[in-house]
Amino acid sequence: MTAMLDTKSAPTPGSMGKPLSKNDGTALATPLNIEEFLALFNVTMTCLDISFAVNRACQFMQHPTSATCLQKWILRYLRGTQAHGITLTTASNLHLGAFIDADWASNPDDRRSIGGYCVFLGDNIVSWSSTE
Repeated sequence: MTAMLDTKSAPTPGSMGKPLSKNDGTALATPLNIEEFLALFNVTMTCLDISFAVNRACQFMQHPTSATCLQKWILRYLRGTQAHGITLTTASNLHLGAFIDADWASNPDDRRSIGGYCVFLGDNIVSWSSTE
């Protein structure tokens, strides 16, 4: 993975568009390196925005294909977002707001749904979750 130091960044931590399926792409000839997944999993402790993408990539570890191998995509995203972070600001606006979204039965393999939410107090995010 060190050969990726000069690659361009990716705008999102995962592919956009059609949901990934275990039948997409061609089977990889070489097995995946478990250390790469462990390293990405450890990064999720400080970069919460890649948690869902790392989880999704891990779901295809047993039978990886060219379409479901997302580690390089996630690393390209991290390269472009090194200066991003969660900021906490002081404000007199203590308005509580929440956003929720669901993608019902979007997984083409087992028809599971994906949902998520985030809760803001003023401009500060105080809670979030994404589940499949």
